[in-house]
Amino acid sequence: MMVAYGKGRYDVTRDYIEAAKWYRKAAEQGHAKAQYELGMLYKEGYGVPRDYIEAAKWYRKAAEQGHAKAQYELGVAYACGRGVKEDYAEATIWFQKGANQGHKAAAKELIKDTAHARGVRMDLESVMIIYSD
Repeated sequence: MMVAYGKGRYDVTRDYIEAAKWYRKAAEQGHAKAQYELGMLYKEGYGVPRDYIEAAKWYRKAAEQGHAKAQYELGVAYACGRGVKEDYAEATIWFQKGANQGHKAAAKELIKDTAHARGVRMDLESVMIIYSD
């Protein structure tokens, strides 16, 4: 149901408030994709008040379970200081984790960080392989 309400699928009208309710139920039970989706709702302010701190909290929960999109979003949060203290080194760690799973936007951020000499050392060779696919 949470996907149906959040994405407007299966002849269900998109309802972000209802989606947030169902994503929260699953997220609180440890479901990584639901944690990521709930974070996205908080980031955008869909169905819940926009709250970058709450978004980062849910991204972290999903990211720690290995969810690549959440790892990328948490990296963005650290790079921009949205919901967490700005920290390029921490952003780079999360971008690296996402890139290691083939998340192209995370790999691109690592390349940009390297070009701007931000963050920490990383395995640039593996990033280039991922990004070139």
